[in-house]
Amino acid sequence: MLYPIGIQSFEKIREGGYVYVDKTGLIYNIVKTGGYYFLSRPRRFGKSLLVSTLEAYFQGKKELFQGLAIENLEKEWSAYPVLHLDLSGKTYRNENDLEMTLDQHLRQWEKDCGIAARYPEPDVRFKDVIDAAYEKTGKPVVVLIDEYDKPLLDTAGNERLREAFRSRLQGFYSVMKSRDGKLSFGFLTGVTKLGKLSIFSGLNNLNDISMDEEFSSLCGISETDLHTYFGESVREMAAANKLSEEECYTKLKDYYDGYHFCADSEDIYNPFSLLSALRKKRFNDYWYETGTPTFVVKALRQGKFNLEDLTLEGVPASALGGVNADDSDPIPVLYQSGYLTIRSYDERRQRYSLKYPNQEVERGFMECLAKTYIPTASYYSPFDVQKFVDDFEKGDAEGLMKRFEAFFADADYAIVGDAELYFQNTMYVMCKLMGQFVQVERHTSQGRMDILVQTEKYIYVMELKMDASADEALQQIEEKGYAKPFAADSRKLFKIGVGFSSKTRRIEEWKIA
Repeated sequence: MLYPIGIQSFEKIREGGYVYVDKTGLIYNIVKTGGYYFLSRPRRFGKSLLVSTLEAYFQGKKELFQGLAIENLEKEWSAYPVLHLDLSGKTYRNENDLEMTLDQHLRQWEKDCGIAARYPEPDVRFKDVIDAAYEKTGKPVVVLIDEYDKPLLDTAGNERLREAFRSRLQGFYSVMKSRDGKLSFGFLTGVTKLGKLSIFSGLNNLNDISMDEEFSSLCGISETDLHTYFGESVREMAAANKLSEEECYTKLKDYYDGYHFCADSEDIYNPFSLLSALRKKRFNDYWYETGTPTFVVKALRQGKFNLEDLTLEGVPASALGGVNADDSDPIPVLYQSGYLTIRSYDERRQRYSLKYPNQEVERGFMECLAKTYIPTASYYSPFDVQKFVDDFEKGDAEGLMKRFEAFFADADYAIVGDAELYFQNTMYVMCKLMGQFVQVERHTSQGRMDILVQTEKYIYVMELKMDASADEALQQIEEKGYAKPFAADSRKLFKIGVGFSSKTRRIEEWKIA
């Protein structure tokens, strides 16, 4: 089987014999209603392929759709003039980068229409192109814009440049409204819907289908798709990994499934990761790239957000539909960019509960956060997470605590703000990373934290208290009965009390009982 990994051209996929998960029935439902649409999805979710498929459809390339659902639905197969603006594939670092990209597209469109640019402004040239395409063909124009927000995401943290891009793009996109009578269809994709940037203020008739149940599987691979198109691939991967077919499906789900783009949608797999795993026949992290959105890192570095609240309940429905670039709330951008997804929806309260989609995303995100909260924990340092795990597994409680003590003493305090929140977030990341190798549970209440770690031979009950003594921490373990569930357990039990100072941001003392 040929897997179209990284291939964004519908025509290349169909002519090259690559597997294509048929979404054309959903595409037909969209194009037949007409109008202007917006769809946000995480990166590497097939947005560019969707736009390419729309382009081939509107160009009337019937031969590419043989055997697909739309072949029997569409009766006319008319060709329309298509203007396809692709803003992906380039990093936007200065104003010239955007101007150059727009100019490249406009030059090609002007050449196709047989006209010359009368004015230098991109929005005026865009109007002229639409007019010329309409007059030349006698048919309304189709506008497809892929990754509309790429220049804005690239300039997060650079407000001057971002505002320049916002102003330029707002004027450019607004042309669609002013030429509505000469347009038949418009489709825009992006990772986020940037609210306060007002990028869509000039296009107020845009239909956002990002959270519509009908189109929840428009990009990505559903469980049904996996069984329909990739059954043989899964059997081959199961054999290569010495798993049963059922075990392989379960593991694929744990690694790459779990995205929900509305309250009641079925689970959606990340297509890039799933196809990469099936081709290589290896369970690995494929989607995640080093680094989180600049906007998120900025908010976290300011020490204003508790990482515990990332997978929280009670997120208003309105919060997930747009991102306010001048806000310190990272939840919307984490949801729209694919780091968080919907767990459930309380219809009465109109509130969402969120979660990490799968193991791949959670692990990758934690490793990225580690670069912010525990930058000294590189694999060759004494603070590598695996070295903490080794201490736990060896039963070296004293060595473990000396390592924790040295770790906090060595911190460079790159993160400013509330010391208690810094401590909570650092331990959250540490425990998440260690949880890949040993069983880690955490319980927090009013600034206090108890950690339970279980290995094959040992159990650790750790109480970490802020601005209090190690004895007080041990006393709480006894009073709360944290160790009672393990009274009859044959494994060796360590009770560890830790006192952390908010003033020095260090472990002041620790005791083992």
